Amino acid sequence: MNTPQESQLGKASAYIDQYDASLLFPIARATQREAMGIKDGALPFFGADLWTGFELSWLNPRGKPQLAIVHFTIPCETPNIIESKSFKLYLNSFNSTVFASADAVRDRLRADLSEATWRGSDRSGTIGVRLVLPDAFDQEPVHELDGLNLDRLDIECTHYQPAPELLRADQDEVHVNETLTSRLLKSNCLVTGQPDWGSVQIRYSGAPIDQAGLLAYIVSFRNHNEFHEPCAERIFIDIWQRCQPTKLAVHARYTRRGGLDINPFRTSWPQDLPANIRTARQ
Repeated sequence: MNTPQESQLGKASAYIDQYDASLLFPIARATQREAMGIKDGALPFFGADLWTGFELSWLNPRGKPQLAIVHFTIPCETPNIIESKSFKLYLNSFNSTVFASADAVRDRLRADLSEATWRGSDRSGTIGVRLVLPDAFDQEPVHELDGLNLDRLDIECTHYQPAPELLRADQDEVHVNETLTSRLLKSNCLVTGQPDWGSVQIRYSGAPIDQAGLLAYIVSFRNHNEFHEPCAERIFIDIWQRCQPTKLAVHARYTRRGGLDINPFRTSWPQDLPANIRTARQ
């Protein structure tokens, strides 16, 4: 399977404007999951990676450019993620390619990305693809993550690599249902070291989690090199193990780069996926 170092990240890339599915670069989830103690086939969570593509265009049969925003739902059970730069190059390859209709574009995206995310597995599945055409652009919601804002806390921060020891919950207190948010999530690309800015929402039931410690823990990702998806899974695993909630959901929403944003969602119980909204920073 491909490694991140073999991808186009950090390298000069030719601009290809004719459809080319071979540009997609799958990377196995297993390597980083194994480092977190997650066994293949025994995921401790449900969820999906919610991608939004803001730069999708193709030609209709008369050669006229068409536009759409596209939402992708990639289940966390897929064995692979798609490296983001290859995803962008792949979407750009539609720019000068003729498709009969928006439905044909959607079907092509679904087929290619389903194959790439399940490649190398003895299982198969499909990913969700939804196109939003220009007459519906103004219906796309922009909404901040709901919840109590942890950033209001005036804390001292001294850790800039993930520090799960900062997490604690008072198991002697009455259990609560809380939704907590922060805009201070930042990590770096695993390959290039470039910054990835995000917000995070944490919903849980259980013993009250120390909010100052949770915020310091979120900040501790600031110099950490890892892709978006394992960052969200690391947050989930650390809170689940250290604070022992009865229920937990983690939703990370990252600022888009190159017309794509990646928003992993992980939950301990089956539920509807979050609405595919944008925050103000996205």
